[in-house]
Amino acid sequence: MTSAKRNVVVFFGLILAIVIGFLIYLWIGNPADMTVDEVSGTDPVIAPAEMERFPTVKLLEPSGWADGAAPVAAEGLRVTRFAEGLSHPRSMLTLPNGDVLVAETNSQQRSAKGVEDMVMNFFMKRVGAGVKSPDRIKLLRDADKDGVAEQASVLVEELTSPFGMVWHEGTLYVANTDALVSFPYQPGQAKIEAAPTKLMDLPGGGNHWARNLALSPDGKQIYVSVGSASNIGEDGMDQEKGRAAIYEFDIASGKARIFGEGIRNPTGLAFNPQSGELWTTVNERDMLGSDGPPDYLTNVPIGVNYGWPWIYWRFEYDPRVEAPMPQYLQEYVRWPEYALGAHVAPLGLKFAQEKALGSRFASGAFVARHGSWNRKPAAGYDVVFVGFDARGNPLDELPVPVLTGFMDDGGDKAHGRPTMLEWDQTGALLVSDDTGGIIWRVTGS
Repeated sequence: MTSAKRNVVVFFGLILAIVIGFLIYLWIGNPADMTVDEVSGTDPVIAPAEMERFPTVKLLEPSGWADGAAPVAAEGLRVTRFAEGLSHPRSMLTLPNGDVLVAETNSQQRSAKGVEDMVMNFFMKRVGAGVKSPDRIKLLRDADKDGVAEQASVLVEELTSPFGMVWHEGTLYVANTDALVSFPYQPGQAKIEAAPTKLMDLPGGGNHWARNLALSPDGKQIYVSVGSASNIGEDGMDQEKGRAAIYEFDIASGKARIFGEGIRNPTGLAFNPQSGELWTTVNERDMLGSDGPPDYLTNVPIGVNYGWPWIYWRFEYDPRVEAPMPQYLQEYVRWPEYALGAHVAPLGLKFAQEKALGSRFASGAFVARHGSWNRKPAAGYDVVFVGFDARGNPLDELPVPVLTGFMDDGGDKAHGRPTMLEWDQTGALLVSDDTGGIIWRVTGS
């Protein structure tokens, strides 16, 4: 064998060894040393950072739901199908007349520009999140109030990854991934023909595409969540301008300001009826190990900063961040109110309605944990309840399971993924299941 051929053989042998090693790592990964409970609650364990060159990966392929199958409801609750056959349903909005709007949506497809994009696209397809965005809002109507939507029609389409929706005084507000828009709309109207009016631009592109909305209790402001474009600003902080933040949009003046920031990926938005405060669910950073940092549920006082990308959980510094940290930032970073577990991907958030699901769930918040792909074993894939005290703060207790059974018994596949939450006209809790294409309805038995 000539020297040139030997070098070629050595080169391809090295490439093969690297590929095999990478696949072995993906298979074995960096399993969690702690349970989800240990990194949950008001005083969670903050695990030492285990910086990963490659992320720990646990992909649960969608297996769907058999006819008549359903998640497992907590004792005293019952779960049924409100609507099915939907295409990647995410956020929901119940209108004053009882109609339920659901956004059929996903991220805008983007071409793979490098190995990282190719790997991410592969991951998303494997877990059922790689479908093309339908870019529309459907109207579901349960006219006879029997708990099943007998009518489903397209209300408005040709949107751009629509997510958050609120309705107020004849106007439907929708958060596209790149803009807050509005439509004239009256409940009962079956179709929106009017063109959207753009109210404000929103940062688009990158990761964390969903833009959620919450209407202030007095109906004067809309709050808009905008996630970061990356994990820890690795593409440059110029790409993160205006991101990892929650905006306040004043309806009357049309002016907007950043209300809270340093929040990596806030998705659920809801006002706590006990305190009147805005709360959010947040997906924390990746590639620091399966045990952390914990995702969290927290309040959003005006001017709050939760430290992203430099700091997490008030006292922890991320050494991977190359951008210089703003002076005095560490003095203002807050400790989140409640840990929901590491890499559980909390999305949907709804505060309890008095006795809607019984006295056990009368005071607190329901959270849909979508489930993440970078923890071994997989965690989340459920709906939980976080109890609150009379002052409107989380109790020092672990989350209470409300809806489970989304993963199969082996923990390698998922029938569906709980995504967002909404109350229906009767006080039942609606749960969107994006990969299952179903809206579940939870009631007291």
